Amino acid sequence: MLIKRPPEQRSLFGEILDWMLAPLLLLWPMSIALTWLVAQGIANHPYDRALGERTRTLAQQIVLAPTEVGSKGEAAQPKLIFVLPATAANLLRADEADDIYYQVLGLRGEFVSGDRSLPVPPDDERVPPGELRFRDDEMHGEPVRVAYLWVDLPGLPPGGKPVLVQMAETLGKRSRLATEIIKGVILPQFVILPIAVLLVWLALARGIAPLGELQQRIRRRRADDLSPIDEREAPEEVSPLVRAINDLLGRLDRSIVTQKRFLADAAHQMKTPLAGLRMQAELAQREIDAGERDPEAVKRSLQQIALASQRAAHMVNQLLAMARAEDRELVTQRHEVNLAQLATDVVRDFVPRALERQIDLGYEGPGPQARQAGARVLGQPLLLRELIRNLVDNALKYTRAGGTVTVRVIDDPFGQVVVLQVEDDGPGIPAGERELVFQPFYRALGTDVDGSGLGLAIVAEIARQHGVELTLEEAHPGSARPGAKFTLRFAAAPAPASQPPAAPAQPDGEDPNEVHP
Repeated sequence: MLIKRPPEQRSLFGEILDWMLAPLLLLWPMSIALTWLVAQGIANHPYDRALGERTRTLAQQIVLAPTEVGSKGEAAQPKLIFVLPATAANLLRADEADDIYYQVLGLRGEFVSGDRSLPVPPDDERVPPGELRFRDDEMHGEPVRVAYLWVDLPGLPPGGKPVLVQMAETLGKRSRLATEIIKGVILPQFVILPIAVLLVWLALARGIAPLGELQQRIRRRRADDLSPIDEREAPEEVSPLVRAINDLLGRLDRSIVTQKRFLADAAHQMKTPLAGLRMQAELAQREIDAGERDPEAVKRSLQQIALASQRAAHMVNQLLAMARAEDRELVTQRHEVNLAQLATDVVRDFVPRALERQIDLGYEGPGPQARQAGARVLGQPLLLRELIRNLVDNALKYTRAGGTVTVRVIDDPFGQVVVLQVEDDGPGIPAGERELVFQPFYRALGTDVDGSGLGLAIVAEIARQHGVELTLEEAHPGSARPGAKFTLRFAAAPAPASQPPAAPAQPDGEDPNEVHP
């Protein structure tokens, strides 16, 4: 079995440092390569100029001899004369670091003077006479720098070619100069780069110092201090994070206040049944201790004890139901639920109680065949059952003997919405209190019905957790007993592709599958 390791915690400081230093380390070799190329150009420039001057000096030593007339009267070919003066020869031998070669080719490309092995320029190269050019080549397997030019001598006969003069020099001095330039540029970088890394480190440490101060301010807070963090004391870049934390603190503060109020109300509500239970027990014990053996008195005390314990048990059950409704993890476990089947099951559970109070409890909705296909919603079955139970329980409490309570499920024939309605013909709820009745422990004024005040709060919480639209209105407007009608609109669960659409409910006529006590 493979155990998935939790992801390692990342450091913001390390991330920024990596993204700053990694490009520097990549750019440093590129900087060395560019420096080497620039150094080569810098080193070539002065030596190329000196080599070019020497080449021009050699070109000035070429002379075209006068044309002589042959014995038969024809003109002889002009003769090329190249004499290397002693000063020029000494100039060629003056360089002790590099070897210097030269070559002179005549009018017909014949060798005149110099080194025969020196390569000549390509034949396709067209250079105007007198223009000095440079190229890189090899001489005896050693790289050389060559300066060359074509010399157009005066008195050259028509069709004659210019004279080629070229001089080559090995690259010793150039390499040493380029190396010195690179050393002069790169060696300081070995000192500057660590200093730059240190400065970046110090700048980052100073830049994120306000985050550490913000952390210390939050750590020094008391556990009950949920006041907002001052955004002005935080860097601008983390202001969105501070605002999000403040929003979370505000929601947490409201949640804690709500829980405290709920616990205080619950404790206050529990006092009444527990105090009555204790008082009836003490009264029964006092009568027994006084020697009174009246069975009726003891029976009344026991009945009151049973009633008080029933109220306490109901209160505890409602509190547990409220806790389940607020459990977000439980709400996320949603399944496809047949709302019609769930409603009929709840109605059947309340039939004995309805018969006891002589109330007509009925169900209107899709038939058995439709229940297999339609009226399906996505939700938590336990919470949805609790929602319907609290609505039916509330309706039965406020409906007089001989009244009517109807649970209705309306299935949208287009498969978009499933509507659940619970209506009664009780005294109704005034318009000004219809929003308040969904608050915990709120009881409508003018009612003597025994209850915990949590039923409708549980309904509202479960509806909110499931994203259900909940409305409350009069069931019979204008009558003496207007009643109350709770309507919940659920989003229908998507039906399988092969499943036919559910048959619509029959709102105008009585459903043959209606459940009545």
